[in-house]
This record gives sequence, structure tokens and C-alpha cells, in this order.
Amino acid sequence: MKKAFMGRKQGGAGGSQSPTGFWRSRFKRQIARKAEMLDSFESAGLGWFWSTDAQGRITYLSDSAIERLGWAEEDVLGAELGDLFELENDEGDEAGNRGARPISFLLRSRNSISNLTVRPVDASSEVWLQLAGKPRFDKAGRFLGYRGSANDYTDTRNREREATRLSQFDPLTGLANRHRIRTRLSKALGQNRNMKRNCSVLLLGLDRFKHINDSLGHQSGDELLKQVAARLKRLIDERGEVARLSGDEFLVTLPDVDDRGDLGELANQIIQMISQPYSVGGSRAIVGTSIGIASAPYDGIDTDELLKAADLALNAAKQTRASYRFYSSELKDGAKRRREIEEDLRDAIGRNELAMHYQPIVDASTHKLKCLEALMRWEHPVRGSVSPGLFIPIAEEVGLIKLLGEWALGEACRQACEWPSELRVAVNVSAVQFMAGDFPKVVENALQATGIAPSRLELEITESVFMGDPMQAQRIFGELKALGVRLALDDFGTGYSSLSYLRNAPFNKIKIDQSFVRGSTERDNNNSAIISSIVSLAQALRMETVAEGVETKDELELVTKLGASSLQGRLFSFAVSQEELLEYIGEGSLTYEPRGPERYRADRRTEFRRIGLVHDDHRYSVVLRNLSKTGALVEGLMDVPVGTQIVLDLGGGQLAVATVRRSSGFSQGVEFETPLISDGADGLCTRHRVSPYHIEAAGKPLASLPDDPFAVLRGAKPGTEPQIKPRAFRQADLSGHKACAA
Repeated sequence: MKKAFMGRKQGGAGGSQSPTGFWRSRFKRQIARKAEMLDSFESAGLGWFWSTDAQGRITYLSDSAIERLGWAEEDVLGAELGDLFELENDEGDEAGNRGARPISFLLRSRNSISNLTVRPVDASSEVWLQLAGKPRFDKAGRFLGYRGSANDYTDTRNREREATRLSQFDPLTGLANRHRIRTRLSKALGQNRNMKRNCSVLLLGLDRFKHINDSLGHQSGDELLKQVAARLKRLIDERGEVARLSGDEFLVTLPDVDDRGDLGELANQIIQMISQPYSVGGSRAIVGTSIGIASAPYDGIDTDELLKAADLALNAAKQTRASYRFYSSELKDGAKRRREIEEDLRDAIGRNELAMHYQPIVDASTHKLKCLEALMRWEHPVRGSVSPGLFIPIAEEVGLIKLLGEWALGEACRQACEWPSELRVAVNVSAVQFMAGDFPKVVENALQATGIAPSRLELEITESVFMGDPMQAQRIFGELKALGVRLALDDFGTGYSSLSYLRNAPFNKIKIDQSFVRGSTERDNNNSAIISSIVSLAQALRMETVAEGVETKDELELVTKLGASSLQGRLFSFAVSQEELLEYIGEGSLTYEPRGPERYRADRRTEFRRIGLVHDDHRYSVVLRNLSKTGALVEGLMDVPVGTQIVLDLGGGQLAVATVRRSSGFSQGVEFETPLISDGADGLCTRHRVSPYHIEAAGKPLASLPDDPFAVLRGAKPGTEPQIKPRAFRQADLSGHKACAA
């Protein structure tokens, strides 16, 4: 090889090419082939090339890239790279914050770049590129510019974004999923702490959704969830974000909202909207929703604490269903009590702790006793009386309602046999109990075991039974009517009403819900028109009507005038035990005289609890007697002049500014500067609370509201009275009605 090479180098006859010329020619051919390959590479769209000068101006960009971007060559060459392209994060993050470091900043650093995702500035179409490049320097170390490559990243980026979207959004509803909403909420709460801002969450749980799944199938259940999601998105719109956490639970986040008046109004709108009928799989479906509400930083300063508070509030709302509840520290103890009640309820029947009480239903014209509604009562040996509103929903959830319902039916029939034969007994039937296939047999067994005439038994059934299998419901109705018992439609008009089922269901009676009777005599109230419509409908269908919850004489006058055939409420009698009822019957009179207030007071609630009263930085202990949206009656201070400005500490950070309007002895009637609002549980609360940010500003660590934030602000330990001697007023000893020094 060496000899041959040397021979070629020396040349010879024929004028052979010199070695230098040979290698120069070969190099030129390689350059030409490389240029050809690069042209083919560029033309095929497999990649492009670019270069800049030391000032960042483009000196070269592949023709196919210019064409792909829809530009003209004269507009590209000589333009600065940073003016033509923007970084991916320049479009802004999810919070709307734009990138802080443009391309020109990166080029000035003169470092190698790779996988830099950019897009054309103000591009008419969505095109993304990925850039790579290296800085060039001359022998003296002077910077000459960049030389690099690029490729079309649009399809790859779209696939990656779709994969990211699928990981953050619920595939069924298109809403944010649990992971995304928790991440965004955590980020927002962190920013809020720095900026002293608020945030609220509404946790929604659908009522009776499981029943839809079981009766109509999971496919129909999925379709219903999609429709619920669409309604929520439409209602919330730009005010916040809606997410589906799992199953039938949804979460709404609302930045910069903490006014509980606004939150309660929105919750009511959601409840009304969700309860409207749905068309799924050719069938009509109805669900409701319960809502738990919590606000940061009041109820929690991080995501876990805030969502736990909302969950406790949701559990409380589910006890009444189709309602909302605000979180309060009392719910922590309530959750524990609920678990204990669930355990004790299983043994309540065996321990003879349950009893039936009876509330009279009287004729509207004569006030003569016609029927008695059987109401279950539970007297716990330790806790005392346990509200049916608490233990009945628990019984439904844990599967005890059939057992309790069967016992109640038998006990009511047995005790009714001791009454005069013309009196009927009305027994409430749970939707779960009603839809059980053996319910007609349970009723038949109770009739046979007690010997009561079937016509004396009235089964009160709520509208929720129609949200299940309509064919099974009609079959059960037919079997019950064949037994000869009477049927009453309970709580008519409370959100799930439909006239379609009245067409076929064989009811004897419609009960007008007490929510329509209460407040029906007030001005600008449509309740009386609703009552009149229900009465007219019942008369046309040859059904009786019962107006529930009649508590005042003006309500009595109105519902009687509107044509209700029967009346029920505390104006005539509370629910009484069997012994009390038999004693009254034994007196020989079956007529009840109305006893109660003349007029309805919409917002007055009887209270009896200790609260704080603040005046001139001095705190007093007083007793709250009456509470309304606009004012309260307090007792405990002597010689308080009319017109005095005070603050009532209602607990849980609720401070209500008020003015004394009436003062007599140790009793003062006060008027609130800002009316109270509904707390979602037939109670009242303030729109705003003491902000934990104010407590933090006073030198305390930021945390959710303590039980006694006023005491914390005053430097005392939570749960204790600040040691401040009153100056303006004397504290009254209510036990003996004597004034004493505080």
C-alpha cells in the first residue's frame, strides 16, 4: 500500500492526479453529498437548521421551516430569533402568569441549548418547534452566534398534552379529577396565605344516586353524572372550578369568597338545579344533593384540613338531605356521636329503648280528631332523647331501616287497637323499606297479628319512591290497595314533585309540607298560592289534604280558608305518648282547641345559651333568650341605656354588631347592624367571622379558627373568659334576679 501510494505521489506517464488533488476532489464530493442529504432531510420535514449572528439575528433558516411557519424569507433573515419565537411557558401557567425569561435571555448566556420548546409569536396556527443549538466562537474566542437544528414538535406536544389532560381530568364528565383539584387547591391556598386572601369549597354528594344505579343500570347512572356535571359547570361558570372527586361526589372551589350569605345562596341554587328531572336511557330520573361548605383560612389553612371540614359539613347535611351545612367545630364531636349512635341503634329495639308517639291530625272545620301520625322516639339511657332526624338517616345508611320500620308498623297497629275504632293511625314508610319486595307481606303480617281493620291503617309515603323502578312501585301500590290500607303522599312539593305519578298512584291523601305552611301569612310570599294549588289539585283527584306544621292562629285561618281538609301541628298538640293519648281520649272529648301565638314570627327562635357581650373592650357573660335574623333578646346586664352600641359574640368567631333598642331591668332587646343568615340547618349565623389573618396579625401563628377566637385576640387561653372587670354595666345574677359586681 505504501509503495502504491508513493507511486501515485510521484506521478508517471499519463499525468496521474497528485494525492493532494485526489483528496481535495474527494472532500468536495463528500460535501456535495452531505449538502444533498441535508437538502433531502429538510425537504422531507424530518428536521430543519438555523443559525444566528452574534447579535441573535437569524442568518439561516431552512426553507421548509419558513414554509411550514407561513412566513416569507425576507421577513425572517435578519430578524432577531427572540422576536420571532416565544418559549412554551411564555404563554402563561395555569394561574395566568407569563414566563419571565424570553429566548433573548437564554441566547445571551451563550450556553448550549437542547429540547427548547418554542412557538411563533402571534402565529395564526398552532405550530410548535423544538430547538437545539451550540454557540460558535472564532480562534480568538469571539462569539459568532448560534448554529443548530429544529424539528416540528406540534403532534408530539399535542399527544403529551392530551396524556397530561387525561391524567388530570375525569374521563366521564370532563371535569377536573381529584389529583388536579387537590394540586390546584394546594397551590391556591399557599398563595392565599401570602396574600391574605380567602377561598371556599362546596363538597356535593348526590342523594339517592345509588338507587338510580341499581334500578336503571350503571350506564344510565353514568349519563346522569354527565348531565349533573354539565349543570354545575354552567352554574359556576367563571366563578370557580368544578371537579368530580369520585363516584357521586363533586367539589366546587371558589377563590376570594367567604361571605356565608353568598355561599348559602349559591348552595340553594345548586340544590334546586340538581333536583330538576333528568332524562337518561329513555327514563325519567330524579336525584338531589347535599352540600358541605368550608372556607379557608377559617376552617382550615391547608388542603387536607379544609376538605376534611367540608366532608364533616356534608355528612351533617346528609342527615336531612337536599340541604347545605357550614362547617363548625361542633361537627367534630358530632361525627364521633354519630358513630356511637350507629353502634347503639343496633341494640335499641332489644333494650326496649324505642317508643311510638302520636301527633293528632284534626278536621279543619270541627277540629275533631280524625287520625294520628305515629312518630318513632328513642330514649337513650345515657344520651337521653335522640332526634329521629339523626338516627333515621343512619338507619337507612347502615341497613337497619327495614328492621325499625317493621317494628314501628307492628307497634303502631297494636297500640291503635286501644283507640276508638273511628280513629286511623298513619305510619311513615321509608323509601328503602317501601321498595323492598316483601313490604306488602310485612304490612299484611302486621294487620293479621294485631287484628286492626285495614281501613284504619294509613301509610305515609314520600315522593322519593318514584325515583326507583316505576314498575315495581306500581306493583307494590297495587298489592297494598288490595289489602285495603290507605295511602298518603307525604311532604308533597318539596323538590321532587311531579304530577305524572299522581296519574296512576292510588293515594287517598296529600300532605302539604310544613315549609309551605310556615310563613304563608307573610307579605310577598307565594306559599299561600302554592297551598291553594295543591288543595285544588287534590280536590280534582278526589283526595284529602293535610296542612302540616300549623303553629299559629293566622296560619290556621289561612289554610282553613284555602280549603285544606285536615290540619296538623303544634297549635293543636305536640306528639304525645300512648299513655298521654289514652288519658286524653278517656276524658271523653276528641276535639282539640288551638292554643298558640296569634301570628307567625318568621325569624324568631327560642334560645337558651350563654354568649359573650362586648362593650368598650369589656366582655360580659349574658344569656341569649331569643334570636332572629334582625335582632336578639339577651339577659344578664343591668341599667343598659337604649341606643348603646354592643357586639354579641355568638361563638365560633361570629361577632354581631348591634344596638340596644329596648331595655328593661336585666333584659335587653338588640337590633343587628347586619342581619343574620340561615346556617342551612334551621339555624342562624353571621355572614362573616373573625379572620385568622387578624389573629395572625396580633402575633399568633396562622391556624384555623379556635373555639374562642375573641379570647385568643385578648390574650387569654381559648375556652376561658378574659379577666376584664366591667365598668359601664352591672352583671345580673339571673338565679335571684339580683344585680352584682362582675
